[in-house]
Amino acid sequence: MSFYRLSQITRSLRRRRHHSFLYAADCYFHSFNPKNSNYSRRQLYDLIEIPGNSNSKNQYYNHCNSIGVYRVLLQNSCFSSASTKDNEASSKNSTRNEGIRSWIDVYLPQKARPYAHLARLDKPIGTWLLAWPCMWSITMAATPGSLPDIKMMMLFGTGALLLRGAGCTINDLLDRDIDTKVERTRLRPVASGALTPFKGLCFLGFQLLLGLGILLQLNNFSRILGASSLLLVFTYPLMKRLTFWPQAYLGLTFNWGALLGWAAVRGSLDPAVVLPLYAAGVFWTLVYDTIYAHQDKEDDLKVGVKSTALRFGDLTKEWISGFGIACIGSLALSGYNANLEWPYYTFLLAASGQLAWQIWTVDLSSRADCNRKFVSNKWFGAIVCSGILFGRLLS
Repeated sequence: MSFYRLSQITRSLRRRRHHSFLYAADCYFHSFNPKNSNYSRRQLYDLIEIPGNSNSKNQYYNHCNSIGVYRVLLQNSCFSSASTKDNEASSKNSTRNEGIRSWIDVYLPQKARPYAHLARLDKPIGTWLLAWPCMWSITMAATPGSLPDIKMMMLFGTGALLLRGAGCTINDLLDRDIDTKVERTRLRPVASGALTPFKGLCFLGFQLLLGLGILLQLNNFSRILGASSLLLVFTYPLMKRLTFWPQAYLGLTFNWGALLGWAAVRGSLDPAVVLPLYAAGVFWTLVYDTIYAHQDKEDDLKVGVKSTALRFGDLTKEWISGFGIACIGSLALSGYNANLEWPYYTFLLAASGQLAWQIWTVDLSSRADCNRKFVSNKWFGAIVCSGILFGRLLS
């Protein structure tokens, strides 16, 4: 059985194209009598590299039989069957992080690529999640029977892209030591050394300058309200070090547009409408970002940072189900106070189904499935926005 197992391993390794050793090992271990093989134990031993000086190698050789030499090879040359699965998993992770070329790597000049990756331009889901609460608020603030202000929606869409990029830059600058220890983030530009912290800081200044240009096109009340969100943006990355609820703090940050959108259109705030809308966004963020955090829970434990994924553990689905119910309830209250018509509640029912599907079907032990469910939240935001639009047109 041992020789059969060894033959299976060598065949498996041959497919990995380690030819120099594998041909010798195949001849040696498939021979009925290894002594008659064209390769002696010494020749086979000379094909491998074992750490240590020549004396220790010779000593090791003299005390090993033919199976022992092969075992040493498996252990010290990373060919062992025990490590094969780890190597395959590492290969998959490496492929995910290094092998997938985005449009940034194809179309942008080489010097611009680290900055584009720093702003996560190839991962638009963050921009969608930041933009949807703004669009909800702008659409809800429209005059009954009228379409929302298209120019305002374009401004906020551009602002969401810029602010999300700035937030990612701040996050990467503050977390560069942590990112190097987390598989999913170790190749980010600052953590990997593709950009120095100084260059990242200069890029942040450029992003904030562009964001200021967007903000200055709003009314004075909105300028003050928008600028006040920067405190949340700058302090959010620190929360994972202080509390198990950084996702709640992210909710307060990411959904500021639910307040700002209404203020940009109306010039003031209506608490009965915008506060439930803001709360709905915070609860929604607790759902999707807790699912997202389950991708990194093993690494977070090693590094020592906190998240709701670690806080809730096996009770995660119960917790996020409660947040989902609170989100839908708050959206319903906001729509009622804004006098939206019945189409809004029909779309809200569809959005409830999408949220329920996420929560009930997500496999929290699968990074890939957590990411798929997280990305699907762009459709939740779109459904809610469509409902507000039709509810406002018929009001």
